[in-house]
Amino acid sequence: WLAWQALKPGARSPFEAQQLPVDSPRKLVIMGFLTSALNPKIAVFYLSIFPQFIHPEHGSVFSQSLILGLTQISVSFSVNLLIALFAAGIASWFASNPTWLSAQRYFMGFVLAGLAVRLMFEQRRTN
Repeated sequence: WLAWQALKPGARSPFEAQQLPVDSPRKLVIMGFLTSALNPKIAVFYLSIFPQFIHPEHGSVFSQSLILGLTQISVSFSVNLLIALFAAGIASWFASNPTWLSAQRYFMGFVLAGLAVRLMFEQRRTN
């Protein structure tokens, strides 16, 4: 289904620039906050990785947790900012080079079709 959606006549590339409705900054901040706050990967990360780096003999556990948390937030913010900036640059490059949008769409469609065929044969082999 995904391969057909990419390869069918008149299909558009997912990387093609689109006009989106304008959202208020408040709504965007709330969406970003909820996305981060409700992400279970962050909770698992904090509960499984952080305790390894907190040592009560080195001072306040709360202070160490706060420093580690702020460090992680700073690094994540920087990485996400770079991703957003590079994505914007790539999107504008694709907008000025529509041939590459088409090539990307066909490449993605054929890769998805190949994965679908492989999955079909894998299921037949196990049955």
